[in-house]
Amino acid sequence: PGAAGGAAGPGAAGAGGAPALRPQGPPPTMYRLQPMTSEAPARQTAAKPAVRTRPILELPAATSTANSMVLTFDDGPDPRYTPGILDTLARHRVRAMFFVCGEMATENRDLLRRMSAEGHVIGNHTWTHPLIPKLTRPALASEIGRTSEVVQETVGEAPLWFRAPYGAWNRAAFELGAELGMEPLAWTVDTLDWTEPGTTTIVSRVLKGAAPGVIVLSHDAGGNRSQSVQALGTYLPQLLARGYRMTLPKLPPR
Repeated sequence: PGAAGGAAGPGAAGAGGAPALRPQGPPPTMYRLQPMTSEAPARQTAAKPAVRTRPILELPAATSTANSMVLTFDDGPDPRYTPGILDTLARHRVRAMFFVCGEMATENRDLLRRMSAEGHVIGNHTWTHPLIPKLTRPALASEIGRTSEVVQETVGEAPLWFRAPYGAWNRAAFELGAELGMEPLAWTVDTLDWTEPGTTTIVSRVLKGAAPGVIVLSHDAGGNRSQSVQALGTYLPQLLARGYRMTLPKLPPR
């Protein structure tokens, strides 16, 4: 999750360890880290979430029902794989969450717009998919802030959910995420699809891990994700046939 794919998953730059950091660019504009002005969108003036000390690992009680699950996809969008995932979700009338990396999002804004238009949730997954504990606070602020900015510029709303690459959180990540109005979301079932274990294995992991409140982690970028696309087409109809409802998490009360 880089989310990567769990604490050892691949980055948006490719599989196998943390990708090399790229130039961070200018620091995030001040409006993103200070109180909003009267010219800012009304949605952003809402109370910021509390600073957490651990990410949300399963569906909040306000969202969870006896048969609800959440599907999440990290590291994209990638024009080679994301469209196939969106097609499958649309075919089954299911919505999911996409934690995007800014460097991918800025080059594939059409896919961001499609995600938004089809009712999916777009989350923040940093700009270059770095290992957060190795970053300075200013560098992390840029990674997170620039990604939120690209999403907002493209679809009109900044992300309300954040996921740390590799699942590697630290205090600064929780604090900066909260400053930008985002809740930290992790996962319950890791498909480990970034290892390319085979479509059958990915399907088996999802079906065995299925349970009320579960958050499933998969990837739509960061390497060859053809197995992930194929697996979704197999396990999603089976989950629906079992009575599971794919839903989206609601923000906790603020």
